[in-house]
Amino acid sequence: MKNLNEIIQECKQIAFDLNFTKAHTWKDAKEGRVIVGYMPIYFPREIIHAAGGLPVAIFGGGDRKQIIKGDAYYQSYICHIPRSIMELALDKHMEHFDGFIFPSICDVIRNLSGIFKQQKIGKFVKYMDFPQNFLPQIGGIFYQQEMQHVLEYIKEINGIEVTTEQLNHSIDLYNKNRQMIEFIYDIRQEYPWRLSIEDVYHIIRAGTQIPVEEHNEILAQICEHIEKNIGTPQDKVKVLISGAFCEQPAIGLIKAIEEAGCYVVDDDYMLGSRMIIGDIDATSKNPLEAISNSYIQQSQYSSSIYDVHNPKEYRLAKIVERRKADGVIFASASFCDPSLLDAPIFQNAFNKLGIRYIAFQYSENINQYKVIKEQVGAFSDSIKLWEDEPVVVK
Repeated sequence: MKNLNEIIQECKQIAFDLNFTKAHTWKDAKEGRVIVGYMPIYFPREIIHAAGGLPVAIFGGGDRKQIIKGDAYYQSYICHIPRSIMELALDKHMEHFDGFIFPSICDVIRNLSGIFKQQKIGKFVKYMDFPQNFLPQIGGIFYQQEMQHVLEYIKEINGIEVTTEQLNHSIDLYNKNRQMIEFIYDIRQEYPWRLSIEDVYHIIRAGTQIPVEEHNEILAQICEHIEKNIGTPQDKVKVLISGAFCEQPAIGLIKAIEEAGCYVVDDDYMLGSRMIIGDIDATSKNPLEAISNSYIQQSQYSSSIYDVHNPKEYRLAKIVERRKADGVIFASASFCDPSLLDAPIFQNAFNKLGIRYIAFQYSENINQYKVIKEQVGAFSDSIKLWEDEPVVVK
């Protein structure tokens, strides 16, 4: 088994490889393999895996690639990530990708899928709607049809007819993946000094770039390492991060939050890898129905999901209670309508519940953290000075 630092360094290299080298190598190793790029928030990667494909997340270039061409496609008051993704596409970073999935995050991403079609990038482009009706017989059936469309696109490329057994096998692999990721967060809840949030981020993001089998091996080693009594406890408060589900903050910003006196015990940075809570039935005679039901009944809250009967502000408050967090940091990408529109709803609820919070905005290419770090540091100090009893959500 590799030592922990070696694994983390490997994950860092994979997570921010803008040429997607691992995916390219995987595809070239065997005829008939396909690569399907998808944007966050969530996409059922199981169906791509079952069809002989590799699902690869596209997060843009972050602070590692200057935007020149991409600015011609979007207004300056639009969030950073679509321009960044266009820059990657136009500079041929993803020319070995076969198709692209754009989940229904917001209108900007809907338009991005249209630009990909217009520019004929990839063999297929799919804007994938997710159900907003949470009745299995309505929204569930619709979602199954959306997944079937994706499978048909892939079949046109590699000729693979996906079987029930293949789908259930893929579901089982991703169940194990989520179990180990959740184990890492559970350990961090009690012993957050054993693995920094920066390291957790690299480890999970690397898993969106490589086959799930490889990532499961990495996660198994990580879990074994952090079960041991490693690291040194520090005087920090425990917080949740909410609002950073799509455009990702720069690593320097993720790191700065913990340096300012906070342990991040839960977050939505890589929401797609943690969207489903618990396992999906891996023995179903209708695996697409099982995946659909898991989304309807077991999904995390998200600013892109509207479930009138299950208010997201109280779902977030329950996570605060479960993680025994001292407060919440609302981190929204600049011009991110879903996140910014949700913020007042969360803040009004938290005022009533007595949950402490702060809010700030960022861009994925930001490299100045001083103001945010000072704000987070003041937040951390205020909690230490005026600590009350933990909030109980009823």
